[in-house]
Amino acid sequence: MSNHLAQETSPYLKQHADNPVDWYPWDQLALEKACNENKPILLSIGYSACHWCHVMAQESFADEQTAQIMNEHFINIKVDREERPDLDKIYQTAYQLLNQQGGGWPLTVFLSPHDLTPFYAGTYFPKTPRYGMSSFKQILLTVQQAFEDQSAAIKVQNQRLRESLNTLYASTAQAETLSDAPLKALLVTLVDDYDPNYGGFGSAPKFPNSSYLQCLLQHADDNPQYLHILEFTLKKMAASGIYDQLSGGFYRYSVDEQWMIPHFEKMLYDNATLLALYAQTYAKTQDVFYKKIGIELANWIIKDMQAPSGGYFTSIDADSEHQEGKYYVWKHQQIKRALDDQEYQLFNAYYGLDQVENFEGSWHLHQVESFDTVCQKLSLSLSDGEKLLQHAKQKLLALRQQRIAPQRDEKILTAWNGLMIKAMTLAGFHLQQAEFIKSAQAALEFIQTHTWENKRLMACHKDGRARFNAYLDDYAFLLDAVMTLLQVQGKNEYLSFAKDLASSLVEYFYDENKGGFFFTASDHEPLILRPKQFSDDSIPCGNAIAISALNKLGQILGDDDYLQIAENSLKAAWPVMNQYPSAHSAMINALDEILTIKR
Repeated sequence: MSNHLAQETSPYLKQHADNPVDWYPWDQLALEKACNENKPILLSIGYSACHWCHVMAQESFADEQTAQIMNEHFINIKVDREERPDLDKIYQTAYQLLNQQGGGWPLTVFLSPHDLTPFYAGTYFPKTPRYGMSSFKQILLTVQQAFEDQSAAIKVQNQRLRESLNTLYASTAQAETLSDAPLKALLVTLVDDYDPNYGGFGSAPKFPNSSYLQCLLQHADDNPQYLHILEFTLKKMAASGIYDQLSGGFYRYSVDEQWMIPHFEKMLYDNATLLALYAQTYAKTQDVFYKKIGIELANWIIKDMQAPSGGYFTSIDADSEHQEGKYYVWKHQQIKRALDDQEYQLFNAYYGLDQVENFEGSWHLHQVESFDTVCQKLSLSLSDGEKLLQHAKQKLLALRQQRIAPQRDEKILTAWNGLMIKAMTLAGFHLQQAEFIKSAQAALEFIQTHTWENKRLMACHKDGRARFNAYLDDYAFLLDAVMTLLQVQGKNEYLSFAKDLASSLVEYFYDENKGGFFFTASDHEPLILRPKQFSDDSIPCGNAIAISALNKLGQILGDDDYLQIAENSLKAAWPVMNQYPSAHSAMINALDEILTIKR
């Protein structure tokens, strides 16, 4: 028998619908049941493309004995973090406060039933003790015993945690004036953290950090070093294992400093921010390499990530057949059998197939030699070499497509579609590809038709249903996308829609007293916290994008109110921007835009 997730639209929740765990979605029924039975809530947050979410599901949530303990002692709630980023932000922050370290997914949080405050939190727990961790069953029994025996201590801890959460997000006094001090500090940090050997910033694990690269692009004329860091990083990533060398598309991050072995999920938001960067860098440098990667990337998005109805899908899993990366990796002999001698010679030299396997006994493709050098060694012209390479790729793609493919999460998220609509528009404009702009327009039409009603947005669309009141990111990213289309196409309908979006954004999210935008609307479901976040996470900060978009709209309309709201929001963020510039790069990019206009 299925549990309470069978009627959900989230592919992630549906993956757990046949677990022996009596899962509920986050709803009033589950919350009231926890209160009435005085049972702690076991809140599990993850997403469809998450490798370790699948591992914990297979090890523990599909296990009858584990499920029996969960069902007896807890009310079990499963949340898709992409549908409910509000819950994810709150409980990830709580995890960080409770454990004094960064969180991740799957997030496993135990909540007091009457006030929904977390009293214990972890991420992945193994089925049996390993990695220096207790087994999940041990954790369950320990937490249940503590809930019964230490209720007074838990109550005190909960009160302190709620105070800490409120303090963390409390707005400090606004700055009187704005300057470029945080920008200067950020640029110094980026130069210091830059990896001159492989590009990017810091060491493993290594993320693309698009907001950092965007900052360098905006200041490429100020210092040749900034342009060098940007270009070297973009070229290294495109040549590496973090980029799908056969079909295109960036994976989420690299587990090593060389960008060689990725975490294999492909997320819409990463590919959106990177597509915009490659297109804008081509516009800046006129280096055809960036145009080639931009076109390849956009074509992959349209082919594999865009629904026939127009909207962009959310992600592609890391796993297939219960193994991470299995769909993407090769045995040397598989490649040799598939290609003719000349193709294999080229492929072998370009991708280093004669080296030791680099991923669990298989080979994950990444370039080991420049294409020019390979062609020169093989006495091939660049055009002949390119034809050979493309023939070889098509053969291997055809073989790969015979494998069992990773699942695609076909939710259409308003916020992430906003990121991709903007990126496709920029790619179409800078790369002179009209079909990319048409792709962006089709996605916008879908969002307007299916998630916009009575001048309010919904956050998610799946199976013919628009669900969940939209968050700050939905309004901000979509407004930014519409402003980009307006600048490229100049249609009155885009200006009209931008004005409606901006009006709702300000009405429901803006903090009139202290500046800045809350993550949830004023009429949102009451939760233990209403965050107002200025730092970036895996996507740029919604406050930053709202500020940038409102500033542009204010300039076009000559609307001083929007300009003032943007400036007040920057002033509200000033203390944290100034203190931790590297955590607030998107906000600093927005600050830079406004200061540039004022100069």
